Amino acid sequence: MINVLERITALRMARGWTECEMARRCGLRQSTISGWYQKNRSPRFGSLEKICKGFDLTMSQFFLSETDPVTTLTKQQRELLENWFKLSDTQKKKLLALIDGMLQK
Repeated sequence: MINVLERITALRMARGWTECEMARRCGLRQSTISGWYQKNRSPRFGSLEKICKGFDLTMSQFFLSETDPVTTLTKQQRELLENWFKLSDTQKKKLLALIDGMLQK
């Protein structure tokens, strides 16, 4: 079983986000997030849904373990995904358009 707070921290750190940035992207208060860590409590379901949305993950993806075959990625694939999460929404749209254009040739 995964530790929810450790998973949130790992996802946040992988994206280079501060707690403040995570709060903004997830639609939560930073004091709420800090409170989870201070009290060593996992977020409630509604907050966890917002976190998943902010990280652009499904709830299932959030709870996948590292040993799950679905999460077995090559180093290059993992690097691509890590960089994807650092992009703004506008940058993501431009990249997808570029990829789409490359695939149509």
